[in-house]
Parts: sequence; structure tokens; C-alpha cells
Amino acid sequence: MNKAEQAGCPRSCIDCGAVACDDKKHSDAFPPFCLSGQEQREVLEEAVALYELPENHAAMKAAAEVEFEHYCRYTRVEEVMAFARKLGFHRLGIATCIGLLRESRTLAKILRANGFEVYGAGCKAGMVNKTDLGIDPACNEVGAHACNPIFQAKLLNAAGTQLNIVVGLCVGHDSLFYKYSDALVTTLVAKDRVLGHNPAAALYTAESYYRKKLLEKED
Repeated sequence: MNKAEQAGCPRSCIDCGAVACDDKKHSDAFPPFCLSGQEQREVLEEAVALYELPENHAAMKAAAEVEFEHYCRYTRVEEVMAFARKLGFHRLGIATCIGLLRESRTLAKILRANGFEVYGAGCKAGMVNKTDLGIDPACNEVGAHACNPIFQAKLLNAAGTQLNIVVGLCVGHDSLFYKYSDALVTTLVAKDRVLGHNPAAALYTAESYYRKKLLEKED
């Protein structure tokens, strides 16, 4: 029994080493807990049915075409623009951390140079005090004004943005932005202050340099 099962959580895709669902593998080595099996058939049918909704079908078709047409050639910035064009979107929103305003201004410059309208909202817009939201005053040590992702979402909603781009919102703040955005959302930058906004680096070093930081507490 692995740690997931010991904790009461059944095994899933993250516990799989076969990856038989990848058609490039040409493998029949499906593990008994495979989520493509009969136990999840009803959920799968529900999901597939939802792709028939016009807005979902359009997004899935556009995403697949962008992946195919520009595989390993386009940067993510270029992929975002290609995705937006395929959906006929011309007004794009940027929900940015104010610590990455420079990067967001560069992004806006690129998007505008490529024919898009751009409207952006910074995380500190509204200047709401953390204590007014019931946040411990100790948190003021890193700034008295709260990040305001719901306000950001509502500002972009009111501006009629058709696709919103997240640039460096904090963990959790990004979650609230996704929840309240009326438009589809894609993330361009995932914040990681320690790793230069490259959170995957922690995964690449988890078995070596960052082992004591990330894994040994669980051993």
C-alpha cells in the first residue's frame, strides 16, 4: 500500500508509470486503477458531452490546432495570441501582480503590436487594507494593502475582456481570480519568488538539491 492509499486517497494518474493512455506508447499495460477504465466511464461520458457545448467545443478545437500547428516552435506568448485569434477574441485582459508590472507592460506592448486591445488590472488596485478583510495584522510586514483578485476579475469583466491572462498572481489569489472571471483564463506566469517564477525547477531538483526542503519531511 502506498502513501496515498494509507492516507485514504485512492491511486490515480499521478501514481502511474505506464502512461498507456499516450497513443505514442502503443502499450496495453494499463494499471488496475487506470482512470480510463470502466469505473470512470459515466464521468467520462459527462465530460465528453460537455465538449459539445459551442463555447467548449470552440476552445478545445482552437487549443488542439494551436498545439499541432506550432508544436515546439511557438513560445507561450505566441500560443496565447494564436489561441485568441482562432476564437475571434480581440480584447484581452491582463491580471497582474504589481511586482510584475514591467513584464505585463511588455506583454501589453506585444499584444497591441499584434492587433489586440488590452486592458489590465494590478493586484493592489482598490488599495484595500488587509486588516479590513480580517487578515492578521502581522501580514502587513510584506505590505498593508491586500491583493484583490476578485476586484481584478470584476474590473476585467466590466471591460468586456474575452480572454484573461494571469501574470504572477500569488497562490490562492490566482484561484479566486479564476473563480470570478467571466472570460476564459490562461496563465502566462506562475509566481515563484524563490525560483524566478519557474516553479517547475523545484520539481526538477526535488530528488537532489531540494530533497531536504521538499521530500525528507515525508520520509
